[in-house]
Amino acid sequence: MTAVDAARQILTSLHDVMASRARAQEKLDQVVDIIGESLSSEVCSIYLLREGMLELYATRGLNKSAVHVTRMAIGEGLTGSIADKVETLNLAEAKAHPDFQYRPETGEDKFHSFAGVPIVYRERAVGVLCVQHVDPRKYADVEIEALQTTAMVLSELITNAELVDEEDALGLTPEQSGPQIISGLSLVKGLGAGFAAYHQPRVQITQVVADDIEAERHRVYNAFDKMHEQIDGLSAQADFGVGGEHEEVLQTYKMFAYDEGWSRRINEAISSGLTAEAAIERVQQHTRMRMREIDDPLLADRMHDLEDLANRLLRIVSGQLGTAAQQGLRQDTILIARNLGPAELLEYDRRRLKGVILEEGSLTAHVVIVARAMGVPVLGRANHGNGGLRGTVRDGDEILLDATAATATVRPTAPVADAFLQRFAKTKERQAVYASLRDVEPFTKCGTRIQVMMNAGLRDDISALAMTGADGVGLFRTEFQFLVSATLPARERQQKLYRDVLDAAGEKPVIFRTVDIGGDKSVPYLASEMARQDENPAMGWRALRLALERDGLMKAQARSLLEAAAGRSLYVMFPMVSEVWEFDAAKKVFDEQLAFLRSKKKMVPEAIHFGAMLEVPALAEVLDLLLPRLSFLSIGTNDLTQFLYAADRGNPALAERYDWLSVAILRFLRRVSQQTVGSGVDVGVCGEMGGRRLEALALLGIGYRRLSITPAAVGPIKELVRKVDLAELTEAMSQWLLKPETNLRQELSAWAQEREIEFD
Repeated sequence: MTAVDAARQILTSLHDVMASRARAQEKLDQVVDIIGESLSSEVCSIYLLREGMLELYATRGLNKSAVHVTRMAIGEGLTGSIADKVETLNLAEAKAHPDFQYRPETGEDKFHSFAGVPIVYRERAVGVLCVQHVDPRKYADVEIEALQTTAMVLSELITNAELVDEEDALGLTPEQSGPQIISGLSLVKGLGAGFAAYHQPRVQITQVVADDIEAERHRVYNAFDKMHEQIDGLSAQADFGVGGEHEEVLQTYKMFAYDEGWSRRINEAISSGLTAEAAIERVQQHTRMRMREIDDPLLADRMHDLEDLANRLLRIVSGQLGTAAQQGLRQDTILIARNLGPAELLEYDRRRLKGVILEEGSLTAHVVIVARAMGVPVLGRANHGNGGLRGTVRDGDEILLDATAATATVRPTAPVADAFLQRFAKTKERQAVYASLRDVEPFTKCGTRIQVMMNAGLRDDISALAMTGADGVGLFRTEFQFLVSATLPARERQQKLYRDVLDAAGEKPVIFRTVDIGGDKSVPYLASEMARQDENPAMGWRALRLALERDGLMKAQARSLLEAAAGRSLYVMFPMVSEVWEFDAAKKVFDEQLAFLRSKKKMVPEAIHFGAMLEVPALAEVLDLLLPRLSFLSIGTNDLTQFLYAADRGNPALAERYDWLSVAILRFLRRVSQQTVGSGVDVGVCGEMGGRRLEALALLGIGYRRLSITPAAVGPIKELVRKVDLAELTEAMSQWLLKPETNLRQELSAWAQEREIEFD
């Protein structure tokens, strides 16, 4: 008899048992008889996890009086070891195994051979199925495989009948079912409270035993075909893989996707009587058991690749392809994902999305830029134990996310939740105070008007102008439209976006930064150019460098901006300018497009103001040459600081060194500010630095009078400005910058506290 025949024989009998109206206990009693008879085994027993202990629930061959009496802890005895390690045991002589424990009440002393398989639910053992025999012999492979298939069917029966507690079914210890704190990397600061939802929801297998084996086989064939199409399509996507690993990852995926052994095992499981979903899950369980035995990290990674592919195949065959966004959020939600793209994040309902937790993610990831624009707090690099987040966080668990402190509390206790909500309430009260300053102009105590502008990148962001009372948009990131598009945005689409933004802004100025893609901001439709594989993407082929080389891209954007701003003032800013000739080349593209539009008698902007971003330190050395060409200059503090420090801002190991209040950075920024005095060029800062209260104080003290920051920071900075005496602050900053050994953060904090100025 083959493994397929043995399993099919058992499943045929089990199908009738499961369909009957008998009580769950009666069904289990029938199950052990069916398995024992089918495998000619003198003993068949089922142990289930109850209150953290394995309890003998049904048996054929052992003393019936031991049922519901014999109990053992996870890891105790042979049965406990199977549940603990989620692995199969097959022993000719059970007593010879070091984990063997004799239980006299069961009457098992006369049995020698022993085989047991875990009953698995959601990757956790919720019970054990055992067989024993008087003669010392190992069970054949066909018998073990039949037991494993049967255990899967039992999992459905056990969980549907609620024979195990939810905590036990999920395999959670009391500590895991209680409060847990997850740590990570703060990607977008803020607080959020909601209920856990996975971006890729777990596939629910609703039917295990097949009604029509050939129909199930046909379903899985079709699913394999669709998966092959998806995998083949990955090779054309520029964002698949990371750096030089692209080909290796792709080849591994293809190797598994087209592996005949994998598809054959799934087919055999279907032949035994399982549905397509159950067959894939059955093979996946076998893979997980193998993964636990692998010590080689490289091989373990490859097995994880196979796990990913199995999940992909399971979603296809079940038709459960939708993300949580497509299924719709029904309550305040903390979204959990391995990683996300910007377009995927934008699909979510902003009203209900209260935060994001990523198992991967970095400060420079596209999704982080979009999340910051949306005002959604994000915690990245979050992982918890060997099982990852899925091993700790269940769908629907309450989560308190403190992305500022880089932590998330899962299933909080009442006191913790109360304290968090009080803190949340205070934050909202403070936000209400800031909102009350919407129509108040930000003058310092000495009467100097400070421009407080906001950063944006989405059409919907412009509504924040009215809500915050910002003076305008100091940085509109035009690349967002490029990052979330599958193809290069057509000129008409670009023009519509820019016109909509200008219409929404009304009389307030909007500074459009020309597209900043390339480097780490790869887009699939520039795949051939992106293949350059910069070793240091932030300092590579990106922003203006890319746009000048791809002159078609630059021309289309220039025409779109000029046409959108017809009859109005247009502010254009070029990113990552390193030398004067780059600014001249970029402006020439606009001049040529302007001349073309005029030759066609088209309406053009009434005034055009050109500016540059100072992010590359080299530009500071030629400012005297550039300033006569500029209307305004904006300091991009994010990139500038990492270039000055030669410290990747996406590297957590360097996070403590990435300090905007270092003497070196502030001296550099003050020198730039002083160079612009008397030039008629408006100089400002657009970046996160200007949105932090203590750092904003430092910028005001070294001469900056225009800050462009996130919408959420506009109110706090306006409130801060009104408490500052610039003469006093400027004098203090001058003194501190004279002393290289000064701890400027400490000095400025003490100065602010003395004047009752709150800071982050």
